[in-house]
Amino acid sequence: MKTLQQLLDGKKYKEVISIAPHRPVFDALVILAEYKIGALIVLDGQNLVGIFSERDYAREVILKGRSSKTTSINEVMTSKVLTANPNDSVEHALSLMTEHRIRHLPVVVDEKVVGVLSIGDLVKETIAYQQELIKQLQSYIKS
Repeated sequence: MKTLQQLLDGKKYKEVISIAPHRPVFDALVILAEYKIGALIVLDGQNLVGIFSERDYAREVILKGRSSKTTSINEVMTSKVLTANPNDSVEHALSLMTEHRIRHLPVVVDEKVVGVLSIGDLVKETIAYQQELIKQLQSYIKS
């Protein structure tokens, strides 16, 4: 099975799409829509300070009657962020995400975010891996 770095290498957007913690939630929503993604890394300079997702927006802004134009990201972001290493396996990351019920996993090297993977990225790779394995087994059985 592939490593997380191999998945990052194949992603459409190579750069880490992020937002500063003092920016309004509205700005984050514009970025999420523009890139058609579900979460943004929150960086204070180069430091990972949180993650802001559609789930945070629904639970912390909409349901609490807050304004997305006056509420800042640092008021509603998830600040306890689980991260992974580029050398971790897809299987390990999928297990971590399932156990903690998260949908986005920042990949970090020396405290610097080098990419983000979604649960969809990991499931897609797992399915592709299993299909290839089945194809190999079928070929082995036929020979």
